[in-house]
Amino acid sequence: MSDLDWSTPEGLAAIRTHLAAQIDGWQAPEAYAVALSPASSSPEWVLPHVNAPGGRHQLPAVVLATILGHDGSTASLPLSRTDLEAAVASLEPAEACTAMGHPNLAAWRAVLHELDGNPAREAVAVFVADLGDPVTSEADASLRVAVQGVTPEV
Repeated sequence: MSDLDWSTPEGLAAIRTHLAAQIDGWQAPEAYAVALSPASSSPEWVLPHVNAPGGRHQLPAVVLATILGHDGSTASLPLSRTDLEAAVASLEPAEACTAMGHPNLAAWRAVLHELDGNPAREAVAVFVADLGDPVTSEADASLRVAVQGVTPEV
């Protein structure tokens, strides 16, 4: 992928398309996030950045799916520190594109920092292919509350 252009929005879109073509059955999720388990007795998972429906940048979703061997379907997948580090390293070249922000990278780095500070916490990658799909976990429910503003049944 070294011949692909990481410095422009068009280049990032081409990289996304290239990576997505490598995933059997890939479907871009309607919403996705990396969630962090609660640090207190609160049941809500922490979502440092939510990729809501209508988002135009799906490269972070494709990067996560590539690392986790996932097709983008609705699921909550355990995300090890090693997997998250790999996702950050894979997405970091996108920072060469200064025409847009990179909130997923910032969020993923914040999650890594939290995992370092409290090893009891867990990270989960949440993909929601369709908001009408059944909720897969408490982290998924937290994502849907953030996206829809209503509490789904778990």
